[in-house]
Amino acid sequence: MFFLMGGDKKSRKADKNSRNSESTTHVRELFNAGRFPVVTTHEVEGRRIAKVLGLVCCRGYDSEEAFFGMAARAVNKGAQAIVGYNENVAFHPDGSKYFTCYGTAVMFEYDPADPDTLPFMLQQKFRERDNVIGDALI
Repeated sequence: MFFLMGGDKKSRKADKNSRNSESTTHVRELFNAGRFPVVTTHEVEGRRIAKVLGLVCCRGYDSEEAFFGMAARAVNKGAQAIVGYNENVAFHPDGSKYFTCYGTAVMFEYDPADPDTLPFMLQQKFRERDNVIGDALI
């Protein structure tokens, strides 16, 4: 009966958590390098917004978990930044805190002179293609 029900629930949850930690680590690196802006204003100075991808939100008992979870959801949508960032903290009677982070995921207009204006997923695809072409030429 166990096999018919779809397998072990704990192993599926562990797989999901490992995927989430990988994407969170990637987003943390992008944010710390200054390549993924998160701003409280409704625009990023010097960049024009081409497309609004929608609201992204994440909750958690740790502020970093909530923040980088929100940023990871935005990157998974193809966003290059989050504008209108806000956060709330709920205090429970037992002394614990519950953080909520949210903002609007956006994409910028493409600037051919700056290849970093491409969405991160496209940058990775082009790098992989260039590596394959470079390996074929060698």
